[in-house]
Amino acid sequence: MAVETERNDFLARKCVWVNGPIIVGAGPGGLAVGACLREQNVPFVILERTDCIASLWQTRTYDRLKLHLPKKFCQLPRAPFPKDFPQYPSRTQFIEYLENYALRFDLRPRFNERVDSAKFDVACGLWRVRTSADVEYICRWLVVATGENAESVVPDIDGLGEFTGEVIHVSEYKSGEAFRGKKVLVVGCGNSGMEVCLDLAQHDAFPFMVVRDSVHVLPREVAGVSTFEMAAILMKWLPLWIVDFVLLILAWLVLGSLDKYGLRRPRRGPLTLKNEEGKTPVLDVGTLRKIKSGDIKVVPGIDRFSRGNVELVNGEVIDVDAVVFATGYRSNVSSWLQDKDIFTKSGFPRQLLPNGWRGESGLYAVGFTGKGLSGTSLDALKIANDISRMWKDDTMQSNLTG
Repeated sequence: MAVETERNDFLARKCVWVNGPIIVGAGPGGLAVGACLREQNVPFVILERTDCIASLWQTRTYDRLKLHLPKKFCQLPRAPFPKDFPQYPSRTQFIEYLENYALRFDLRPRFNERVDSAKFDVACGLWRVRTSADVEYICRWLVVATGENAESVVPDIDGLGEFTGEVIHVSEYKSGEAFRGKKVLVVGCGNSGMEVCLDLAQHDAFPFMVVRDSVHVLPREVAGVSTFEMAAILMKWLPLWIVDFVLLILAWLVLGSLDKYGLRRPRRGPLTLKNEEGKTPVLDVGTLRKIKSGDIKVVPGIDRFSRGNVELVNGEVIDVDAVVFATGYRSNVSSWLQDKDIFTKSGFPRQLLPNGWRGESGLYAVGFTGKGLSGTSLDALKIANDISRMWKDDTMQSNLTG
């Protein structure tokens, strides 16, 4: 009965054969893979659930956002940033770069086509990808490019439903102008939480930043040199623990001790923690100055919410007008990819670095390394080269057979 139902569903849908890979997602990762395949004349289809490329950057980021790393570490394959762009391009400049990238490599995603399910058919050795447009695509290779930040994460905190003020995720936050004169609780102390607090303070709001755990805060630059670039150079010559020690010494010299401001450093170094748990250190862009002046108040974890208040774990109760959850994002792969052996329930490749970009049965993943845009670009090159090699072998074999 189930087989008959599936057969009828299959016949009712429009089926499209793709003579190459399907790329799910038109963010930086999907665009990078597409560009590298285009260079090698391999056909492909990009499916995107929204109506634009890089929807995270276009619709779910705040106005003042800039790249936290120097532009040379954030460029996609075969296309450096324009020379007149600043060292740390703004949100609008990065979107402009991506749009020009898509034009340059003639990347034309099929917009508003959400992937509802993708399953590898063992019988025929092909992927069957069903979309919201009632289309089933058939292909040999599937590239998962939806990334680590597909869905917003909002924690379930006791009493949050009773709170009468405004509650938003950082993906909905645009500018502190809307909160001028208001007390705003920012939940989260990562790069986004820190920068939103700075933006609120600069717009004459009164931000409280929730810091539950220890956190590494590093200066974005030391003597005009990017801290990230400095670490990358040192890593070529020194072991990880020595690089961590150097970074912590520099942080102490530039930023001073932060314990008295409620910011405790973890016992493990920033790079060690990043490699082992994926926790990215915060690169300070001016927030610490506001914390030290008292314009931003650091508070401990939340115990519960009430109508217009929040009670903290230390018993303190503060009145707030709004809450911004800077609590990150998660992958959505597990909701549509039906092969549970390749991705975990949390939506990340089971195989860790450096080979997490390739799975079984023609499945690939880009943008899941936790290494930022530079890691995404490297994986995109590997994926395109791997698919291109097999595609050309198949094409040549077909021509010989014909």
